[in-house]
Amino acid sequence: MQPVDFTTLTASCSELRTLMIPSRLEQVYQRDRHTIAIALRTMKQRSWLEISWHIQAARICIGNPPPRTPDTFTFSQQLVHQLGGLALVAIEAIAPWERAIDLQFARRPGESALYHLYVEIMGKYSNVILANASNIIITAAHQVNQQQTSVRPILTGQPYEKPPSLTGAIPSLSESQQRWQERLSLVPGAIKRQVFKSYRGISSSLIESMLIAASLDPESTTDITAEDWQRLFQRWTEWLQALETQNFHPGWTSNGYTVLGWGTVKPVQNIQELLNQYYTDQLNQQVFAQLRHQLSQKLNNILEKLRQKANTFLTRLQQSDRADEYRQKADLLMAHLQQWRVGMKEIILNDFETGANVAIALEPDKNAVQNAQNLYKQNQKLKRARTAVEPLLASVQAEIAYLEQVEAAIAQIDSYQSSEDLQTLEEIREELVQQRYLEDPEYKSRSATETSSNFHRYRTPSGFEVLIGRNNRQNDQLTFRVAGDYDLWFHAQEIPGSHVLLRLEPGAAPESADLQYTANLAAYYSRGRQSDQVPVVYTQPKHVYKPKGAKPGIAIYKQERIIWGKPHVL
Repeated sequence: MQPVDFTTLTASCSELRTLMIPSRLEQVYQRDRHTIAIALRTMKQRSWLEISWHIQAARICIGNPPPRTPDTFTFSQQLVHQLGGLALVAIEAIAPWERAIDLQFARRPGESALYHLYVEIMGKYSNVILANASNIIITAAHQVNQQQTSVRPILTGQPYEKPPSLTGAIPSLSESQQRWQERLSLVPGAIKRQVFKSYRGISSSLIESMLIAASLDPESTTDITAEDWQRLFQRWTEWLQALETQNFHPGWTSNGYTVLGWGTVKPVQNIQELLNQYYTDQLNQQVFAQLRHQLSQKLNNILEKLRQKANTFLTRLQQSDRADEYRQKADLLMAHLQQWRVGMKEIILNDFETGANVAIALEPDKNAVQNAQNLYKQNQKLKRARTAVEPLLASVQAEIAYLEQVEAAIAQIDSYQSSEDLQTLEEIREELVQQRYLEDPEYKSRSATETSSNFHRYRTPSGFEVLIGRNNRQNDQLTFRVAGDYDLWFHAQEIPGSHVLLRLEPGAAPESADLQYTANLAAYYSRGRQSDQVPVVYTQPKHVYKPKGAKPGIAIYKQERIIWGKPHVL
């Protein structure tokens, strides 16, 4: 992940000054353990300033509005208690070439600052600290005591101290190329390392992009030609001029972003949107991968246990199939009591219907009637076992079918492409918590109307819309809330998969190509995705029902037709 360096921070703050000064603080919301969102209102609009002290993604930029869920963090409450209603009047650097800034809050523009919100973007040492006008710390996102460090403790009630000064030389436009080159060539080696060690305000991503922009290998050493040095110095000068004039060119690169225009594959107008999208996506990818692994592993474990339980029940049912055999042997023995002899361990009798020999094991210490009674008891025991086991097996099989449906939904979301993918996974997690397969003490049930509607959306050859549920909640919403009387409902036959809806207006008649296309989608969004052909049923939504007490995503249907879906055609 590309960290926010001095150049990016300078560019972001330059834009923030234009957009947000002055503005009034209305609200503070803490998204997670390392991110707050501050609602600031200007004369034009209300925006959310996102500040993060995340070890990999510390940043400050305008972000998305926070979710409508309670904020349980004390840090945000302390901030809004002190800063609520005050005006953001300045955004200043704490010290030259430092990745630390001072957000100054006053009663109104033009007055002295009452509070300073210091934002320090320094990797694992990143922090957000609130101090009063006397620079006494009121609160901090992360307090650091004397046991943790003797260099710079950060504690409430103590004076705020600036971060330790950097030791490198200060980059300057007044420095000649000769002096600059001599400084970097003093110790032969990789240019990237020499620049990083020699000057302040340098990041590895900055010097790498600078080398590439100068048509040099990122691993180039100081043993390069005079022409190479000239091109590199030109890029160095461009960088310093951008910082001095506050003239930046943000854009996407092949492996991240830039604010200098170097290596841009897609320029953007707004640095705030660039940073917000980049870090939101990067962090979402991490959460997505962790959550997907967690859910998949949990489902695998649960399904393994349920399948073992189902096999045990099946074995007991197979044993109960011998109930009639025990009764027949008992009847046969009772009909031939005269052939029994004391001490017999086995008796062979002719079957009533076939005449075939039937061997009956006997207990030698019991007479014929007692042995027959034992056989009758075995018959009754196995019949009772079947009566007890059949509903248990049906329940376990229904549970397996449900969890396989969940498993199929997770399998369809194999990689992070947008925030909707993470949202879909989070809905699956909430569903599993609600169904008590996962534990979450902080879980609060959401109503069905709160389920997202970020269905997959397609168009058939004739232009009809196709909606596809991405998880069980969305499947239920699609089938039982969204579906209209004239639509058609599709699902892979007897295979876990998504509910698919072909939207039709009154009087509209889909062509066979539309039906085939929709069936292909239903096959693709099912466990049969890798098959050449998958049987797909379709019917009107009014013929689709949810059994009483059924779990999310489970439905039964009637008056269906079958069409063969071809997932590989898509």
